[in-house]
Amino acid sequence: MADSSTPKPQNTKSSAMAAAADQNPVKFGVIGCARIARKLIRAISLSPTTTLAAIGSRSLSKAQKFLSENRIWLGEATTSTMTVKVYGSYEGVVEDEMVEAVYLPVPTRMHVKWAVAAAERGKHVLVEKPVGVDVGDVEVMVEACRVNGVQFMDGTMWLHHPRTRRLRGLLDDQLLFGDLRMIHSSSTFRDANEEFFKDNIRVKAELDALGALGDAGWYCIGAILWANNYKLPSTVTALPKVTRNDEGVILDCGASFHWEGEDVKVAIFHCSFLCHESMDLTMSGSKGTITLRDFIIPYQEHSASFDFSSDVKFVDLHIGWSSTPKRVEVSTELPQEALMVQEFGRLVHNIKVLGSSPDEKWPGISTKTQLLLDAVKKSIDAGFKTITV
Repeated sequence: MADSSTPKPQNTKSSAMAAAADQNPVKFGVIGCARIARKLIRAISLSPTTTLAAIGSRSLSKAQKFLSENRIWLGEATTSTMTVKVYGSYEGVVEDEMVEAVYLPVPTRMHVKWAVAAAERGKHVLVEKPVGVDVGDVEVMVEACRVNGVQFMDGTMWLHHPRTRRLRGLLDDQLLFGDLRMIHSSSTFRDANEEFFKDNIRVKAELDALGALGDAGWYCIGAILWANNYKLPSTVTALPKVTRNDEGVILDCGASFHWEGEDVKVAIFHCSFLCHESMDLTMSGSKGTITLRDFIIPYQEHSASFDFSSDVKFVDLHIGWSSTPKRVEVSTELPQEALMVQEFGRLVHNIKVLGSSPDEKWPGISTKTQLLLDAVKKSIDAGFKTITV
């Protein structure tokens, strides 16, 4: 079943606002040269509302090399030909008066310092996940952005894909899907290079102490919250099997969530650095089921799909099903990471040009996701006891 829906026509005012944002792209500074930053540089260049203005690393030579290796993406930009400044420090980007927003792909333990520093200088903040070591970190960053009137958003890209909007429509359809009953998500991978387990920042306690729970688990927990319209569960219980490395960093874990006072609503997830690639999300309702195998990163950049079944029954003698799931295809002109920075750029434009307040939706999502991540870790550390949220 193809996606036959078409975008609703914009009113004149909305179109004018979008055009103004395109003509005045937000100038981004990237703090850190992590691998994921390559993807965001391309996204910043592809988005009509943003442009790359500066890159900063702990050494000038590293920043220069990084820019040289990724300059190909800048050729895709259509909104600006400005020169990208290169700094041998993170301070250089934060203090650059031309930079209007910063992207933070640095290790999690460094997020608070640089997010607050950027916000205090009036720069908007796009930060990689996990946002903080704990929810206290997130609250500090969010508050700094609120006080300084700047936008805060984390880098969860799949939320910005048009497929996600189509999924929301089906989840809310009482006739086809009914009431949400169960959610299952997984995010796992195993790096073919065994050096990952020795050198990668995601397995270093002093850099990213949350390991697989913070990295892969962030997506699983976020998907569960999203499916339930960000209503927090009543309790969280970690599954009684966790694998850690010698530094105590989590390499593999899972948990179950329960919502009290509602009809049989539960969720379960598994995240791991030890299993083959999976990005599964299944949502079952009283009348239908939705399944994705690539919910974090679509198999294809410009088209994504999901399977949907409704009112399916077993045939006589349980020798088959009454129908097979329907495949729903959703296309997009821009990749999801470009749509993310495009939305971020639009929000920043509204703040700096129209005097709008920062959108509270995105910091709220980050805070709730981190809150549940903390609850899972607390349950693990307490010997898999149930934690009340």
